[in-house]
Amino acid sequence: MTTTIQPAFDGAERLPLPPRDTWTAAQAEAAKELVAGPRGGVIGPFKPLMYSPDLMARVQKTGEYLRYNTGLDKRLTELAILIVAHHWGQPVEWNIHYPIALQAGVKQADADAIAAGSAPQMLDAEQTLVYDFCRQVLTHKAVDDDCYAALLAAFGERGVVDLTSLCGYYSLLAMVMNVARTPD
Repeated sequence: MTTTIQPAFDGAERLPLPPRDTWTAAQAEAAKELVAGPRGGVIGPFKPLMYSPDLMARVQKTGEYLRYNTGLDKRLTELAILIVAHHWGQPVEWNIHYPIALQAGVKQADADAIAAGSAPQMLDAEQTLVYDFCRQVLTHKAVDDDCYAALLAAFGERGVVDLTSLCGYYSLLAMVMNVARTPD
């Protein structure tokens, strides 16, 4: 069974995927690029983003880097994504990434604690750094000096920038889906 989170929205979908026969050339090209990439389809946040195909193309390229090509271990990026999804009450983001996070090595008890809004108890040292950093940047819009120094020491400048950007990217997707009320 997959643990879920409480959505930040209710009501009918506002920006469903436009019918294929109504796509502009730009929408068709953006969809083609998305389907050819690692996602394999127009899913989740990319449904409402189809209404702005140039933005969608740029967003998906950024996401491709942040999800698949940072210097951070996959279990750390997936942990960060779960933290962001919970923060924004974004069930699509959560439901996509929960099983991926478990496969990547996030303990189910820790993922379930995040879903419940509790602090995870079984994180290793690197995961604790990521958890603390993500919680601070999302809750306080900044991080304190100790948190920054610890993350910098563990992952370097690139790691700090990549993790900050990962939080921002998945926040962007969560906001788009929450406004659009994307159901899946």
